Amino acid sequence: MAENLIIAEGGKNEKYELLYKQVAALIKGECDPIANMANIAAMIHTTFGFWWTGFYRVAGDELVLGPFQGPLACSRIKYGRGVCGTAWKEQHTQVVPDVELFPGHIACSSLSRSEIVVPVWHGNEIVAVLDIDSKELATFDETDKVWLEKITDLLYK
Repeated sequence: MAENLIIAEGGKNEKYELLYKQVAALIKGECDPIANMANIAAMIHTTFGFWWTGFYRVAGDELVLGPFQGPLACSRIKYGRGVCGTAWKEQHTQVVPDVELFPGHIACSSLSRSEIVVPVWHGNEIVAVLDIDSKELATFDETDKVWLEKITDLLYK
């Protein structure tokens, strides 16, 4: 399936709709969340060509780098710090049009200009976050938020 990833023509919504179906089909029957995170990160990254796409996993009072696509990243992020730690603490998706305007932003790469971070829920607990960075300002919007939340919900169904 991975080498047969089909990228939809058209707008963002159409791409997400097809991506969602492909992710659901690929991870069906695979119970290892790390393997699924790796494939989801690769599929999102390939479909949209974002600067950085990956997961940070909850480990105690910090987030630890998980599967990702893109350049080097911060290995650990404290609870409540940066966009990722804030999404974890506030328990909702963070859409940041300009990371330089986000208080406490952690600059793992100076090329990152906008960001979205989606909490990954397992029952009533956040177990990870999906972090996506773009080299362009204001890349992410409500469409990304809705579809990425749906995609991350597939991890623990």
